[in-house]
Amino acid sequence: MRPVDDEARALARGLLAEARFGALAVLKDGAPFVTRIALGGAGEVVSLVSTLSQHTAALQSAPQCSLLLGEPGPKGDPLTHPRLTLQARAEFIGKDEALRAQWLEIHPKAKLYIDFGDFLFIRFRVEAGLLNGGFGYACALGPVDMGLKSSDPMPPARE
Repeated sequence: MRPVDDEARALARGLLAEARFGALAVLKDGAPFVTRIALGGAGEVVSLVSTLSQHTAALQSAPQCSLLLGEPGPKGDPLTHPRLTLQARAEFIGKDEALRAQWLEIHPKAKLYIDFGDFLFIRFRVEAGLLNGGFGYACALGPVDMGLKSSDPMPPARE
């Protein structure tokens, strides 16, 4: 592990700000279970989920989870592209009109289902992160390094 420096902080904050999708890992029946979810809204680490989904039921039972953010670029080895693993705790926040409007700005196709009765928002309270900036470049980050407090929203998306 490298020491955390301003370059690592900036890279992690950029990955958070740009994330629109991520891999969510939960515990389901005592075993790891991973799924892809949409992210965004209100400048927070938030997702819109269905109560009918297996990952939502798993989070209701055990809110500890992990998120993997960062997409491989179009060229090169996917393992050389930066990614950020977050350890978090899910908090169910239900329906929220301001968040709904902001979510639809980022994910306009969600208009088809956002108002279904089984959909609600989850906020992920980030507790720690691991930045992998490419081969030989890894840093353990705290929420403050990523521009977060364990109870604060993520930075707003870049213009």
